[in-house]
Amino acid sequence: MPTIQLHTEEQIWDFLKEVTDPEIPVLNIVEMGIARKVEVDEDGKVLVKITPTYSGCPAMNAIEKLVNEKLKERGVADFSVKLDFAETWTTDWMTDEAKVKLKDYGIAPPEKTEDEDDDFLKSLSNTKIVPCPYCDSFETELVSQFGSTACKSQYYCNECEQPFEHFKCI
Repeated sequence: MPTIQLHTEEQIWDFLKEVTDPEIPVLNIVEMGIARKVEVDEDGKVLVKITPTYSGCPAMNAIEKLVNEKLKERGVADFSVKLDFAETWTTDWMTDEAKVKLKDYGIAPPEKTEDEDDDFLKSLSNTKIVPCPYCDSFETELVSQFGSTACKSQYYCNECEQPFEHFKCI
């Protein structure tokens, strides 16, 4: 009978760092804050909980599939991946490194939401000054509340004349 390799929580977290966000391929699901919990029981069964960036996120099916594929590829025999809606995802869960990567990729990163208005619809109407990820100018303007995905808005920099997206604070 073949022996089953048991994996540690740390190993599983390392495997999850290899799963990139299909919409923003420079970020992995750990630094995005999508991968929320890893549990390994005494029998070696692995549970991975992932939280969608928002309830209608079309990428979640792809992310769940990518996690399943990665765990199989890494030899994890007994696992389950669960969508977890217990907490609402927030951009505050993104690592500082993720925000730097977003900027380097040409997407203005979100700010902290601690001082944000709790009313999401009201926050959409508030025009924020978002610095350009290309030239750091504050001479930017909101073009559209929605960019290529619902979690980003479209901006234009009047200084360097570049369009860019801003990852919304959620």
